Amino acid sequence: MLEYTNSRPVRIIGPNREVLTRETLPPPQTTRWVASRKAQVVSAVQAGLLTLEEALARYNLSLAEYYSWEDAMDRSGVAGLRVAAVQHDRTIRRSRQLLHA
Repeated sequence: MLEYTNSRPVRIIGPNREVLTRETLPPPQTTRWVASRKAQVVSAVQAGLLTLEEALARYNLSLAEYYSWEDAMDRSGVAGLRVAAVQHDRTIRRSRQLLHA
């Protein structure tokens, strides 16, 4: 179900079959990015609820970070976002261990 205003949807169906609007997206000050929130942002951009530029500015994301979420979601759905976070954390921990060794 899509409802449009000025060629942009007012609401979309999110990755977990929930109705998403600009007001129900994660708050701009979000700092803890669980997989479901990442999926909501990616879905909002892909469906046109937010532009990519709006999402980057609203959530203070880098282009690379957003695209890593989108790629993980395209490959494996919401679960892929969980795996990507774990892999990223492992990489950071290994890098820190090498620096301190």
